[in-house]
Amino acid sequence: MYQALGEKHWVIPDGFIPPDSSGQYISHESVCVLNTSSEDAMLLFSVFFEDREPIEDMMFVVPARRTKHIRTSALHKGGAGIPVGTPYAIEVRSDIPVVVQYSRLDSTQAENALMSTMAYPIK
Repeated sequence: MYQALGEKHWVIPDGFIPPDSSGQYISHESVCVLNTSSEDAMLLFSVFFEDREPIEDMMFVVPARRTKHIRTSALHKGGAGIPVGTPYAIEVRSDIPVVVQYSRLDSTQAENALMSTMAYPIK
């Protein structure tokens, strides 16, 4: 039996999918989730915007003893998703402790920029 590491509640306050790309890479963002436990983690994502109602409770499963990279462009519910070029924030809730990291690839210029940071754990 493997222990679950991390927290059950995380926030990522700065989201923004760059609207343009250049070269061979497409600008995107990902939420990387690590599940060290012997059981699957059931996650609920909620996305908040400056000028519209949130998109809430989008479910993802991270299998036991695995990692999952979830592109924010894959967060959809009822046909609604995150528009490119729009600021947003993400809340991640899990039924067991997990570790959450956030990354952005900005390829709007020929010189790509990659930013990665740990999400903020809520205790």
